[in-house]
Amino acid sequence: MIYPITIPTNSDLRSFNFFIVEGIKGLTLIDAGINHEACWQQFLQTLQRHQFLLEDINEIILTHSHEDHIGLIPRIIEKHNIPVYVHAEAIPRLKREKSFFEQRTSFYERLYREMGCGKEGEKRVQQLMNIVIEKQNEGLHADYRMLAENDYIINRKVIETPGHAPDHIALIDERNHVMVGGDHLIAHISSNALIEPYTNGERRKTVIEYAYSLQKCLTYDIDYCYSGHGERITTPHLLIHKRLKGIERKAEKFLSYVSEAEKTASEIAQHFYPDKYYTQFSLVMSEVIGHLDYLEEKNKVEKGMENGVWRYKAAKH
Repeated sequence: MIYPITIPTNSDLRSFNFFIVEGIKGLTLIDAGINHEACWQQFLQTLQRHQFLLEDINEIILTHSHEDHIGLIPRIIEKHNIPVYVHAEAIPRLKREKSFFEQRTSFYERLYREMGCGKEGEKRVQQLMNIVIEKQNEGLHADYRMLAENDYIINRKVIETPGHAPDHIALIDERNHVMVGGDHLIAHISSNALIEPYTNGERRKTVIEYAYSLQKCLTYDIDYCYSGHGERITTPHLLIHKRLKGIERKAEKFLSYVSEAEKTASEIAQHFYPDKYYTQFSLVMSEVIGHLDYLEEKNKVEKGMENGVWRYKAAKH
């Protein structure tokens, strides 16, 4: 039995969702909402409504390490110290390991410079540097246990679904055809494939990863998907096909633009997202760079470096 906990929000996400799962050995919490008193109270009320105690929860499983999925963990483990199951990629992010975040900041400094972002990129990198300093003592330390592809936990199969985040996993109940999917699938909006580095500092091609993860989910018989935001998804395969077509459609839009003349990723971003380029810079750049990677993988665009900046153009066939 799955008991959703839903925290409404005025943002495009509509809600923050996490889940209590009842099994024969007790309760499991999948994700942990936002760090907010209203979220904590809703969590406690949900336990009480179903005549559960906090102590009935045996473990926490995280679909990924983004802030809106881990918020209540410190409060929970302070009162009831239970293990937290995560993908290995989540550990340095959750612990806020200094070396990892310093390397990550250097990665974005180089990325935004090579993508022609200029002052706006420098501004974003400075913000990241400030965050590293401000949050250096906010690491989340817990009894972490690793989950990887094809593991089983609470009678559910773990599948790695990178794209939105490098550490993203989904849990599939193959007997009942139900997936708990985190932010891999959201009914009302497409999930952002956020640009991230590998641990060696190289760039992940996140839109390609996301498309592969979507296609992987098509190989499973899934009737329902519980999402990290918005409504429960009742036709997951139809939505997956819609998201895959959306990637293709957006990539073709960018291809059409660079067919006219070569452009930097920053120029493409400013053309298609003139306002969001400044208000949602990192999201917009992830969108553009990721789809350019996708086009490059399909040999539809090619790039050349000029004065330290990549310039993209339609490939010649």
